[in-house]
Amino acid sequence: MKRSSFNRLMIQLLGTGVALALSACATMEPVHVARVELRALPTTTLSDQQFLTGQREDNPVTITGELRIPTMGKDKLPAVVLLHGSSGISGFVDDWAQFINGMGVATFVLDSFTARGIESLNNDQSRLSRLATTVDAYRALELLAKHPRIDPERIVVMGFSRGGQAALYAAMKRFQRLHGPEGKGFAGYLVFYPDCRTRYREDEDLADRPIRILHGNADDYNPVDACRDYVQSLRKAGKKVQLIEYAGAAHVFDWVMLKEPRKLTKAQTTRNCRLEERDNGVLFNSRSGQPFTYADPCVEYGPTIAYHADAHQAAQKNVREFLVTALKLSAAGKP
Repeated sequence: MKRSSFNRLMIQLLGTGVALALSACATMEPVHVARVELRALPTTTLSDQQFLTGQREDNPVTITGELRIPTMGKDKLPAVVLLHGSSGISGFVDDWAQFINGMGVATFVLDSFTARGIESLNNDQSRLSRLATTVDAYRALELLAKHPRIDPERIVVMGFSRGGQAALYAAMKRFQRLHGPEGKGFAGYLVFYPDCRTRYREDEDLADRPIRILHGNADDYNPVDACRDYVQSLRKAGKKVQLIEYAGAAHVFDWVMLKEPRKLTKAQTTRNCRLEERDNGVLFNSRSGQPFTYADPCVEYGPTIAYHADAHQAAQKNVREFLVTALKLSAAGKP
């Protein structure tokens, strides 16, 4: 590796580690782990159209992730891959990593932004395709499946908002054939407040693994109605999917540091859009019949994010129950 490339990689690794360490300091009772590894992860930055038409090799990039191994020894542990949202690795992602580590489960927190020169996508979602993060999730699965301390049959993906959308559609068999690691799949899909307003071809043909969507019914960033419709169609198709709604909860209801609701006046939301995949992997606005861009009139601004203590507490219970089942943990929530 050339020195310049090496230096860039080290900056990315250190940047990710510092950000996560600072976030951990903000948590009142940090969970101690046996080992932390910063891992380089080769992936690609595909457009949605490239992804949907099966193109695999273009715009290579090396992103980073933080692997936390909670216990000493040589036994193989279950793991959870965490995919952040449009703001990058916010504090609540680290909070969830610590919660999961406390169950004796390894976590791999991906940083899909830094190496791509992105700090946030809130105000300009066009800078990175939605499906690029799904590719990142597949590459993380591939990497973890080879790790000597990780059980390749017990890896769950967990995503938030934009990352939740990536985690949800990572369950599609078509996408797994196009971009997933051969012969490997996630043991479950844990999805927080995703955007369900895009319908892809074959999006009802999902992997036979449990899927749980956790959503607030007061979310004005990614309103829950589209997820209700999608889940209804999936359940009719016999899929193992469950939607849990929390009354009165807004977007990012699980971030304790949001002491007061915040209106993101310049943030883009597709809450008034309905998108569908058509020929040659092009996404269309299904109402206007025109190819979709973020200049589309259906794109709105000014969603709200807000903490909701009751929803957060309920979500912790729901996450624990899901992981106990999907990762085959003991009743006490341990491997």
